Amino acid sequence: MLSSFSLDPSMIATIGGAFYPTGYSMVMFPDEATAVSVGTELGERFEVCLLTPAAIFSQITPTVSNADDPLPSAGTEGATVRAYTKLAKEGHHALLVKTPNEESAERMMEIVRRAPYSIAQRYRMLVIEDL
Repeated sequence: MLSSFSLDPSMIATIGGAFYPTGYSMVMFPDEATAVSVGTELGERFEVCLLTPAAIFSQITPTVSNADDPLPSAGTEGATVRAYTKLAKEGHHALLVKTPNEESAERMMEIVRRAPYSIAQRYRMLVIEDL
């Protein structure tokens, strides 16, 4: 089942405060129809939230405002959020999928790869992994 996204405090990095939902994967698609279609299929096996461009702008983009304060981030979380924002400006929609381990991430990607996607990132403890 697809649910709408609501930013949870547990999805924010402790240092810098950028979007960092450990145990989840974020996948973006060029259009809403593809995101909804893939998300509906994923929803049969996974916890999935749909993020519209408006949700990305209002809830995720603002998390990078302090990501490089007081020092530049040692990680890529700020740059990753900026990449999501750029794609959202182009009309891309996203899915946030609960993928607590490598096996679940691979099962998710088996479904995702059937459609054109723009970016896929898995958030692990201290690592953002390209999928």
